[in-house]
Amino acid sequence: MARPRWHRTHSPQGSRIGRLWDRSVALWATLNLVLVGFDLTYVPLRTFWLQRNLYPIPSVPLVVPLTILPDITPWVDPIKGIGPHRETSAYLRQFQALDAAMTPGPGQGPATSTPNPTQRALLQEQLEATLQMIDTNPFQSSGASGTLEKIKGRLRQRANIDSAKQSASTLLSPAWMASHPWSQERRFWNEQVLPLVATNYWRSIDENGRPTDHFWRIDLLLFQSVFAVDILLRAVRLRRRLPGLSWRDAFLRRWIDLPLLLPFWRWLRLAPVLERLQTSGLISIEPLRAVVSRGVVALLAVELFEVLALQLLDGLQQLIRSPRWPARIRSLRSHQTVVNHEQRELVELIRIWAPLLLVQVAPRLAPELEGVLGHALQQSLQSAIVPPPLRQLQPVLEVEKGFSRQLAGGVVDSLLDLTRSTGTRLGRRDDEQLALLQRFVDRFWEELAMALESGPALERSQTLLCALIEEVKRTYLRQISRAGVGVLIEELDLIIVQGEKSTSDITPPPGASAGSATPVDGNR
Repeated sequence: MARPRWHRTHSPQGSRIGRLWDRSVALWATLNLVLVGFDLTYVPLRTFWLQRNLYPIPSVPLVVPLTILPDITPWVDPIKGIGPHRETSAYLRQFQALDAAMTPGPGQGPATSTPNPTQRALLQEQLEATLQMIDTNPFQSSGASGTLEKIKGRLRQRANIDSAKQSASTLLSPAWMASHPWSQERRFWNEQVLPLVATNYWRSIDENGRPTDHFWRIDLLLFQSVFAVDILLRAVRLRRRLPGLSWRDAFLRRWIDLPLLLPFWRWLRLAPVLERLQTSGLISIEPLRAVVSRGVVALLAVELFEVLALQLLDGLQQLIRSPRWPARIRSLRSHQTVVNHEQRELVELIRIWAPLLLVQVAPRLAPELEGVLGHALQQSLQSAIVPPPLRQLQPVLEVEKGFSRQLAGGVVDSLLDLTRSTGTRLGRRDDEQLALLQRFVDRFWEELAMALESGPALERSQTLLCALIEEVKRTYLRQISRAGVGVLIEELDLIIVQGEKSTSDITPPPGASAGSATPVDGNR
């Protein structure tokens, strides 16, 4: 049993420069695939890249800061056409003014419990901005309406009031500020509300009415141009290996590289990237492919086999029910199956197999033929020649056995001599003999067809065979199950493991060298 092909050692074909280029392009394509995945997920995950905080359990206020990650939003936002939202930006600036007025300056004592008129005016402006944010929902343009709901929920939880607007009015009222230190309120707003407000953004629209996205420029300049050159080089190498191949067919054979040049559906690049990593020898995806294909086989094998087997049996039933059976049998005559040099296929098979059976196989069966014929002759002698009272005498039985054995041996020897001479003659090239064999075969098929046409055997045979096939469809196909397919897959695994073990146990011949290993498939 051959080892699985992903266990074999494959050496990349081609020159050293060609292998280096293939591996470099494969790594470049892998980098492109990573950037494509980042580009496709950046907008949905922009809040994470902005705050760099991880929330393992959404329902629990547990935050894992990932400050080791850099803030990439200032560089990526312009590529995606993302800018600050006017309303939420004004809300953040207004809170900064309120915070500066409520926080005592250096050298001053703690903030007074009762807000002064300036602080009251800023609290009122902040309250109006908060109510306006709740009413207008500026997060809707970025598709983050859930962020506003989080803000409203935290306001209600802080004030312990069911209404979000009443909660905001309470938290930004002078009475609440008089009874709660600003340091605690400032921590609540800076940790619970303002980070959510800061996640809002505005995204521009291009001329086609779609959100702005300039990633295609980077993709085209740095990656797709390299992919186009590589595809062209692969087509050139393919035409050198197959000189009669046209440019169109050469590019069609590299159809798997098409997603690398498409400006849309960029996630399809996974297939050509894996293919390049595989062919360049950087990774091996055969074990993964085997596992996936095995799962697909386990799911679809039963349905596929049932459909194919049922179609085959139905076709066989239609063939059996056909009234053209005698005509099909007549078509087997040798003059209708002539091939080159006027050789009759069936006659030639008879000429080859007859000497093989009569000269080589039949003489080796002489002891068995003598035993069968001797037993038949002994039974005939007992019933025809020896009287019943004498059958109990042992000497008579011994004489009877010896006579039967000698008679059977003589008959078998005579028959074998005849078959041996006949087989030898049939093995010779004789035109008259071939004509006689051809006449015999033609006569056989003609007589068989006439017998089927003249008697009830044809209709009866068709009925019985169709009934037999119908019984097979009712019983055998019903017994097929996925459990049986699983057993077959396990048996296949066992055969592969045993074959791999037996292959590894075979020692190379003394004259074998490392260079005489099994040749590598050039298509790999």
